[in-house]
Amino acid sequence: MAKKSVLTAYLLWLFGGFLGLHHLYLGRDAQAFLWWCTLGGYAGCGWLRDILHIPEYVADANDDENFLKKHIEKLRKHDKPPFSTNRFFGMVVVAYLWSSVVMLAIPDDEVAGINWHWLNIFAPLACALGVWTVGNIGREMGSIWWALGTAYATYPLFQYLILDDSNWLTLMTFCSSLAFDLKSKQWRRTPSKKKPLCRRLTVLFVCCAIYLSLWGSFFYFNGKVVDSEGEEVPISEAIHHFFTSPWWLDVQQSLYDTWKFAQHNGWAETWKQIIDLSDPHGELNAYKILQVSNGASQSEITSKWRALSREWHPDKVKDPEKRLLAQEKFMEIQQAYEILSKIKNKRRIRNRKSDTDW
Repeated sequence: MAKKSVLTAYLLWLFGGFLGLHHLYLGRDAQAFLWWCTLGGYAGCGWLRDILHIPEYVADANDDENFLKKHIEKLRKHDKPPFSTNRFFGMVVVAYLWSSVVMLAIPDDEVAGINWHWLNIFAPLACALGVWTVGNIGREMGSIWWALGTAYATYPLFQYLILDDSNWLTLMTFCSSLAFDLKSKQWRRTPSKKKPLCRRLTVLFVCCAIYLSLWGSFFYFNGKVVDSEGEEVPISEAIHHFFTSPWWLDVQQSLYDTWKFAQHNGWAETWKQIIDLSDPHGELNAYKILQVSNGASQSEITSKWRALSREWHPDKVKDPEKRLLAQEKFMEIQQAYEILSKIKNKRRIRNRKSDTDW
């Protein structure tokens, strides 16, 4: 297998570190997923820390001789990995995040006539998975069972309303992390088996899909948007009304008309039409500002420009606030006239050349 490059790892760290691309490159898939779902280890904290550890990660991936010697020394000194504040904190934080996402994803109200609150029984599982994932990064490992059992041992405290959501989640994640650290944690004495890239990416894709689906459930069933009057509207209702709104129906009709036009005239001609409608030269907007019809003659444009310039001239306005508004409007009128005059002049020259060539 080709050796991993420190330079490549740093480049991936720089351009895709928030998504964990450097960890994916080095075969640290679990850490790559954690960086992806926490935006670089909680808004970039882990990403910044990695800048000091990438050479070590590369040496680990390459089974570097010096790295292995140091690792063997650690094995001789310690029967099990010593306590690490960073790793323990990481276990608590990730476990709290994942169990919270599960709780948030559960619909507050009945859906299809069913109360789904019983699904909170999966929160301890998410907590244990978070602890286990962080605990199995690098040369340390451990089984999930102590973390899982401890997490579920705290479940009655929540189920019988002794603790509210946040206090229970805090207690559960701390106890689960502590149980893993004291009872499960051990050295990874043999290297992890190398897996095909396709299989690794499939596993990551499934994990990302599950994580995004939980957030999607939260936003759809429990999320709310605030309208212009300050009233909260459930996102599920807002989405439904959006797809029946006049604005969306107009967009839908425009897309359908574009599709039909392309079928009859080809995509090249359709693209030309789209470019023209996007008003790249500002011509359509200039016609609107000068209040003349599209395709108006130069004399009509000049006449309207003079009338509007007199009407909006700043010197005619005494109020300072209104004068500022008049000045902005006056500048718009001048720019619009300049745009249309240039376009008209170019077309006139082009037509003359065409007539001469003919």
